[in-house]
Amino acid sequence: MDVAARTAANRRLLADFFDGLDESQLETPSLCSAWTVREVLGHSAMPFSVGIGRLLWRTLRAGGSIDRASAAIAEEQARRPVAELTGLLRTYAGKRVPAPGVGPMGQFTDHCIHLRDCARPLGLDTDVPLEDWRAVLDWLPTKQASLGVVPAGRLDGLALRASDQDWSWGEGAEVSGPSEALAMALSGRAVALADLDGPGVATLRERVGRAG
Repeated sequence: MDVAARTAANRRLLADFFDGLDESQLETPSLCSAWTVREVLGHSAMPFSVGIGRLLWRTLRAGGSIDRASAAIAEEQARRPVAELTGLLRTYAGKRVPAPGVGPMGQFTDHCIHLRDCARPLGLDTDVPLEDWRAVLDWLPTKQASLGVVPAGRLDGLALRASDQDWSWGEGAEVSGPSEALAMALSGRAVALADLDGPGVATLRERVGRAG
């Protein structure tokens, strides 16, 4: 898969998605921590409006936590008009942005998951293609993904199987279901566990809850 091309396509998909929402939908809580849908948009557009220097400065102010700094900046960016933020996503759709630690696949996965972070609570079926979820599922069990996406140990002793395509990983108690639901659950979205089946679901639920 051409990760750069798929990342660009998904940025455009995100822009179209957010442009189609009304004010009530934008203020709906997303599945991503305490962010609203609007703030997820702010986060998604942040790399194109905030320089690395500002991010480093905010990280220092946040006691060295890049997560807290990024969250604060995303909330600030969300106050900008939606059209400005979606315009950034389209204008810089093909731009390669440094992603320390997680690399290009981490950035690609971020867009796939955040789209569903917003679409799921709104009851919308907007989604990335199935082949994108396959790439995400291939990446989530890797060591690179353990740097903030799937904590080390979460998948130990589990066998994962997608019910909508030929994909599987691991050995142990099975967890099966749609690719999107698997990816969302593995990345800590507890609501997606309801869409999964198998004897390993209880173990995954306990691990996700512990992290939350």
